[in-house]
Amino acid sequence: MIAKESRQAVALERFAQAKPQLLSEIAVLSDVEQRQQIQWAFEDEAQEQGIEPWELTLRLVAESPEELQVMRLEVHREVAEALGMSWEEYCDFNEIDGLSG
Repeated sequence: MIAKESRQAVALERFAQAKPQLLSEIAVLSDVEQRQQIQWAFEDEAQEQGIEPWELTLRLVAESPEELQVMRLEVHREVAEALGMSWEEYCDFNEIDGLSG
């Protein structure tokens, strides 16, 4: 599993490599501008898919459906903790079923 700190960078790299036309269009920009354009395109892609950017990140870095589920669970638990909610309360509030652990 890719380290949590590296997931976003890996996802953006994989996303960009899968979009050669985008890379061609932004080739004349500075490195900073290229990264910004890739980030915006990534966020637009997530929106088009009807998901949050963090979910697209996980989908791009997960090596299996099981790993994707583990990473989703990890994110949801972190959010519940940050909100000061119990896991059960968080799952009920967000209508999350089937996440165990």
